[in-house]
Amino acid sequence: MQIYVCVKHVPDSAVNITIIDKSHIDENVTFLLNPYDEHAVTEAVRIRDACQENSEVIVVCLGKADAENTIRSALAMGADRGLLIVSNEEHDSIETARALKAAMALKKTEKPSLIFTGKESIDAEGMQTMFRLGALFDFPVATNVTRVDIEETRAIVVSELSGGNANTYELSLPCVIGAGRGLNTPKYPTFPDIVKSRKRPVEKIAFTDLTIDSPKAGMKIIQLEALKQSRNPKEITGDPGSVAQKILSILEQEAKVV
Repeated sequence: MQIYVCVKHVPDSAVNITIIDKSHIDENVTFLLNPYDEHAVTEAVRIRDACQENSEVIVVCLGKADAENTIRSALAMGADRGLLIVSNEEHDSIETARALKAAMALKKTEKPSLIFTGKESIDAEGMQTMFRLGALFDFPVATNVTRVDIEETRAIVVSELSGGNANTYELSLPCVIGAGRGLNTPKYPTFPDIVKSRKRPVEKIAFTDLTIDSPKAGMKIIQLEALKQSRNPKEITGDPGSVAQKILSILEQEAKVV
């Protein structure tokens, strides 16, 4: 069983991001494995371990050369090998999906049995790549998945919706699954895991060496702007009952969260 996990090399959300040239960020910050992809890798490893022999987890990433560090993080979590599509350019979800598919199709004997992604990346939050992959492969897709059960030629998945609701889907294999936070607790590597991961292979392919049809549509970043948040603190006075009523009114009428 060939289980592919598509991961992204993203800036750490805990660092201060500086915008330069209006459409780029200062990349002299810590980059890491996209947090949602940690759940995808963990689940892929669990399924591999539960399957028969000759199953493996292959991590695929499109990014600059230092994205190999993100692949190594996934290998330390238990993946078997990595595939890095090297490019110094920015690619939208259309090109990204086509590059990922082309890389997976390089070895005709290794057709994907299952493809995992995170439900979104924490930088772009586009939530499109998994669906574009599904369309290119003609595979069914489910996202924000919080449970996966593999039964011979199908996957039974629970997809979480808003408001605490969820749907259960039956997907024929192969399929594409976007992992949500509720899927599992990511397996964080130990020092021996990290050492072992350094010996696992990471194949590198230039984006320009892939055979990719030029898309008729495309997206590009016009301008980045830092989020400006203004806060106007208000003092709420009165007895406990009236204070509680005023807070409830604010939550209902202003914050609109109740």
